[in-house]
Amino acid sequence: MGIGSGIALFVIGAILAFAVNIDLGGAVDLTTIGYILMGAGVVVFLISLVFTLRRRQTTATTRTAVDPASGEQVTRQTRDSNDPLV
Repeated sequence: MGIGSGIALFVIGAILAFAVNIDLGGAVDLTTIGYILMGAGVVVFLISLVFTLRRRQTTATTRTAVDPASGEQVTRQTRDSNDPLV
């Protein structure tokens, strides 16, 4: 499930909670089901957002040292990323 699934659950829950006025005999309350779907949609959206933001973290490290043999300054750059396209 992704961000779109969370939004879809929230919208379906809002429709059931606020727009549908059908009496199903008291055994099923569509308003309560709508609120439950809205809550699940928010949870799925937030979890998906956290995983998306964690995946895009990048760490860049630059090290500068002097080579003892030649006396030259050597700079090494390292980029570590969870996303292979970065």
